[in-house]
Amino acid sequence: MADNLETKQYDTKDAELAVLHESVDDANVGMPESLRALTEDERHALEKKIVRKADMVILPIIGVLYILNYIDRQNLSAAKLQGIMDDLNMTTQQFATSISILFVGYLPFQIPSNLIISHITRPGAYICTAVTIWGSISAATAAVQSYKALLAVRVILGAVEAVFFPGVIYLLSAWYKKNELGRRIAGLYIGQQVGNAFGGLIAAGCLKLDGAHGIRGWRWLFIIEGVATVGLGLIFALFLPEYPHNAKMLTPLERDMAVWRLEKEAGAAEGNEQIGTMEGFFIGLKDPKIYALIFMNMMSQCMGSIANFFPTIVKTLGYNSINTLLLTAPPYVFAGFFYCGLTWYSDRKNTMYTPILFCLCLASITYIISLATTNTAARYTAMIFMPSGSVGPQLLLYKTINHHMPRPVAKRAAAIAMMNAIGGTSNIWTSYLWYNGPRYFAAFGALLASGVVFATTITAYKFYLRRQNQKLEAGGDRARETMKHGVTQQMIDMGWRYEGY
Repeated sequence: MADNLETKQYDTKDAELAVLHESVDDANVGMPESLRALTEDERHALEKKIVRKADMVILPIIGVLYILNYIDRQNLSAAKLQGIMDDLNMTTQQFATSISILFVGYLPFQIPSNLIISHITRPGAYICTAVTIWGSISAATAAVQSYKALLAVRVILGAVEAVFFPGVIYLLSAWYKKNELGRRIAGLYIGQQVGNAFGGLIAAGCLKLDGAHGIRGWRWLFIIEGVATVGLGLIFALFLPEYPHNAKMLTPLERDMAVWRLEKEAGAAEGNEQIGTMEGFFIGLKDPKIYALIFMNMMSQCMGSIANFFPTIVKTLGYNSINTLLLTAPPYVFAGFFYCGLTWYSDRKNTMYTPILFCLCLASITYIISLATTNTAARYTAMIFMPSGSVGPQLLLYKTINHHMPRPVAKRAAAIAMMNAIGGTSNIWTSYLWYNGPRYFAAFGALLASGVVFATTITAYKFYLRRQNQKLEAGGDRARETMKHGVTQQMIDMGWRYEGY
């Protein structure tokens, strides 16, 4: 009897050990042999080292480049205060066209560019080449002598700049896990706000060069900023790394870990998939989530279009051109800190829905104040918070698309580009709303309406994802139904779920 009891106890222990061993194997499925020799603590330390390397190399470079990207894109708004409309004999409507025409070149080239970048081995060199070219084009803007020449330059500038933003978002998603990505995208947007802030300060400085060597101040603005972009683009081409699976800055062991940690989270590694470029694009078109995300980004880009005319908005306070440009800086500096807090909360709580709604409420309040009063203190207080609430949702939408469409990588690259490109069309039509200041009823009314529609759409999206997660949790045929909506069998087997909503 005692022998039988002892045998049963051993059997129970063996079963427990077998279950434990099986769970460990499941957690380490697909792990390279080079990593199996390491302890869990050693793997954790190695992973932290890889993230630290990426943070020290990738983030500073793309941050500086995005500052230059936004300075080169937004300097036309500053040039408006420096006499470009008079020099080129432009009307208010023509100036609006010169702003919006950039997106005619910018939008259609993003999708083919991101399809290319998902299948080349040197994304860093590809991005930096585009930086150097657009810097040259931006500098050449100083030579335009007519409205038509300005339009031509702006279209070409937009086409080349199309490489940068969706390409960088895709590159970041190839290096960072979902709980790391939000803060890195925030770093990119902080670069955007620094670009806006310093753009105003640089523009104020260039205004003082007006007439130096017989050159107008707004022409100096394009020359100085364009030459700086060319120089830094050439330098950074030597340092911006490739994908994790072939990055020279990583050791072979670090490459194995960098690839596996993403594979473990989402399914397949960047270097191992065989999905073609166009196949990934058409897979993306079959996923209904992309259409919801594109529409929400259209609303978000409509709200974010205030950046195209922010100096004009601040000008309604009644200050001279130099003071107006200086007053544009504090709202963007505040936005940088705001984005840090926003994405810290999003990453910590693993949520995108609540922070997005907070931003929409904040932005709506700033629009209502701007519509309701011309009081200087009230309006500038609203302007302080306006870039934060208006642009903040975009950070979390790009984080969302990388969470909810992780694989295949060609699909993710196409989805990012489609969301940014089609969503960016809002920058075209909103350019024609900024008339009849200082309250700008048409512009702020459209922005307020966009915020309401955005909030409604993202709430519906949240309930859609809940239903999809219920199917995944049910398992079997119910779980396989989600394969129609972008989930793979490999993701189902790993227990993958839609998170953040």
